[in-house]
Amino acid sequence: MHEQIKSFVIRNGRCGAKQNAAYLYGLCQYGLTTHNIPWCFDSIFGRRAETIVEIGFGMGHSLVTMAKNNPGQNFLGIEVHRPGIGQLLSEVLACGIKNLRVAPFDAQLAFASCIPAGSLAGIQIYFPDPWPKKRHFKRRLVQTEFVNSLSKALQVGGYFHCATDWEPYAQYMLEQITPCYELKNTSHDHTFVDKPTWRPQTKFEKRGLDLGHNVFDLLYTKEV
Repeated sequence: MHEQIKSFVIRNGRCGAKQNAAYLYGLCQYGLTTHNIPWCFDSIFGRRAETIVEIGFGMGHSLVTMAKNNPGQNFLGIEVHRPGIGQLLSEVLACGIKNLRVAPFDAQLAFASCIPAGSLAGIQIYFPDPWPKKRHFKRRLVQTEFVNSLSKALQVGGYFHCATDWEPYAQYMLEQITPCYELKNTSHDHTFVDKPTWRPQTKFEKRGLDLGHNVFDLLYTKEV
């Protein structure tokens, strides 16, 4: 069995007292910490509704906004960085958000062991680490093999949405997703789409725009 190459590095970011308290308390209510059995989203959320997964939500502000704006949908955020998880849970607790859960571990593990086939209405990856050096390309999250596993988790008609402000990574993602025959590019020229109105601006997006970067959105739907 080959060693799994991680697309992230655990950095020693400072976790403030409020974030740490929210992390410890919030995970008891909103955390999915079991990662060796399939999850039943109807039971987890206490209802039957479309479930959207965001991989790598950072500090979580845009994911919280989406959950607030779409109370009829369920949202699951997957993230490994404790300060970001703590910040998101702090907002969830303060606002009383009921349609958002958190999985505090590697997304590849979650999709391999926990998320049933055909169970998701959407998967989002917004502004992932671009790993710009060529020797680190193998660490990039959006790889054909991983995207194929994501597409299996989508229901027919579900969407896969990525965004980045790093143009070389945008082209790389396009190349990696194109071979996934189950996914159809919604762009008229099979490249990028305009930013959907329902995607909130993220912290990393604003930083990129302030630096004069363009933003690239890729939006696919599952056809088969």
